[in-house]
Amino acid sequence: MKPNHAPTEAKIERGDQDPHAGHDHAEGEHEGRAHGSNRVESISLVISGILVGAGLMAEWLGLLGKKGVAALAVGGMVASGWFLLPQAGRALIRFRPDINLLVVIAAVGASIIGEWIEAAAVVFLFGVAEWLEGWADRRARRAVEALLEIAPKIASVKRDGKFVEVPVEEVKVNETVAVKSGMSIPLDGEVLAGESAVNQAPITGESVPVDKKPGDGVFAGTVNGEGSLEIKVTKIAGDTTLARIIRLVKEAQEQKAPTQRFVDVFARYYTPVVTLVALLIFLIPPLAMNGDWSQWLYRACVLLIIACPCALVISTPVSIVAGMAALAKRGVLVKGGAHLESIAKLKALAVDKTGTITEGKPQVQGVETLNQKSEQKILRIAAAIDDHSAHPLAKAVVEYAKKQGVEFPRAENYQARSGRGAEGSVEGHDYFVGNHRFTHELGVCSEEIERRLAAVESKGQSVVVVGHRPHGHCKGEVLGILAVGDTVRPNAAEAIRALHAAGVELVVMLSGDNQRTADSIAKQVGIDEARGDLLPADKVTAVKALREKHGSVGMVGDGVNDAPAMATATIGIAMGGAGTDAAIETADVTLMTDDLGKIAETIRLGRRTLGIIRFNITFALALKALFLVLTLIGHASLWLAILADTGATLLVVANSLRLLRSSD
Repeated sequence: MKPNHAPTEAKIERGDQDPHAGHDHAEGEHEGRAHGSNRVESISLVISGILVGAGLMAEWLGLLGKKGVAALAVGGMVASGWFLLPQAGRALIRFRPDINLLVVIAAVGASIIGEWIEAAAVVFLFGVAEWLEGWADRRARRAVEALLEIAPKIASVKRDGKFVEVPVEEVKVNETVAVKSGMSIPLDGEVLAGESAVNQAPITGESVPVDKKPGDGVFAGTVNGEGSLEIKVTKIAGDTTLARIIRLVKEAQEQKAPTQRFVDVFARYYTPVVTLVALLIFLIPPLAMNGDWSQWLYRACVLLIIACPCALVISTPVSIVAGMAALAKRGVLVKGGAHLESIAKLKALAVDKTGTITEGKPQVQGVETLNQKSEQKILRIAAAIDDHSAHPLAKAVVEYAKKQGVEFPRAENYQARSGRGAEGSVEGHDYFVGNHRFTHELGVCSEEIERRLAAVESKGQSVVVVGHRPHGHCKGEVLGILAVGDTVRPNAAEAIRALHAAGVELVVMLSGDNQRTADSIAKQVGIDEARGDLLPADKVTAVKALREKHGSVGMVGDGVNDAPAMATATIGIAMGGAGTDAAIETADVTLMTDDLGKIAETIRLGRRTLGIIRFNITFALALKALFLVLTLIGHASLWLAILADTGATLLVVANSLRLLRSSD
């Protein structure tokens, strides 16, 4: 599988970061975004705004004199710049200019030529821009972190025959908890007693409550309906599905998308280059053309403010976090911004059949006997061997045998044949159960058997062939055929249409089942191409071929059996992750329910996210270019530059946060 890093505890929450941290775009980092989260800093900005506003009014009205106005301006700069100076100092010591240093240099330059209020406004409005970015980041993250609040902190646990309330952290696996009607379920578990409809929207995004009865699984953070439930705890508080989702989303938010990495690298070189250009603008005209020192110092300061890439750098991370938060609220877990960008570029999608296009709950539809063997004899042999397997078809055979009242031993010398079937000894005789392909490999598929198998497969059903295993001088023979049918998911056809509408050019079904069955299922739901008789290694080969032809390819499976193919694809997408820990851990994208339609929804939102990022970057760069020209010809001021920079930041933030409306 693709590398899966352990959740990073350090600096996952903004509140864990150094409140005095600042931007260091020269190193491609975007730290200290939480200025606005600190109450002291928020108050400092208010004080600074009051002082700068008072100084501006005093200057316009001719009050207090130059010294009084300068004093108000200095007070405003100190109030909003105390967290700016340490970062600027560090950038200067390392000779790596960043936004903080640019703003400080511009403010100092404006002060030198007597533009005290403009200098103070630069520092104040930069602080406001920082506050906006911090607020945007927290707003995007809050959509996911709000999940923490939905799980109750107290559980009613049965101890010594009585239910007592204890913190959820103290509840152990296998203990019984009671959940009253209308209450949230505190921990993952299995229903022991009671029936109720449970609202699973916080975990799976399902809009309709799901009926739960004894034996069904439930998840922490979901809401019990009108019934009362007793639940056996299966996971402690730190290991619940909800807790794992929150950890993985936070980890994903720390991973940078390709676009974000590009912006960081761009800013690393962009900032020092602009600083050098500003220095040349300040020095060359006065030295070479007898220009006015004050005038060119002012223009250099304006250029430095124009150079601040606030809007550019914030354009990607806020969009990525907002997009992932919107999907998490809908039951789609994306493991990082890189994967959100990749899924937006999907051209082809490979899907497994069982459990993806079909319900994954096959049932035996009929039994054909050969060589005068009884139906009970066939079921007895098949169930004895399949009792060793967890494969859906094997489970269907065992369940059907039990339902028919057939008693069977457990086969000895069991050996699974990947993608084909299995072999074993039952009461001293060697038998096999397997698919159509296996009968050919064993050399037991006669023309009559071929005709019978084709008749079953033409109905879209799978075959389980039961027979004597070739051994020594025994050529082997087919004793019976089980027809096993799986129900196509009700929304499968609609989901495939939605995928095509979302821009996926080719949907291919990869199945270990026979080609006739695969073709029949594909035709029912509108899949472009079906490939049957595939072993796990064949699926990997098929995905590689799709990547060579289409570039960006997704693979949808259950996150376990299809792991090699999912790892080979550009994006591995797991179905039904709410019930599978392995799916959450291994897939790049996990659908918490078995709703194939959410893939098209994820692709659309991924493309919308990418579109917003591209607009934000283009807008930010275009604005910088415009004001650079205005500065060089003398038509831009410090006021206009800082207002434009703050306005651009506000617009980029607002544009990015529109993605959160997708979670409503």
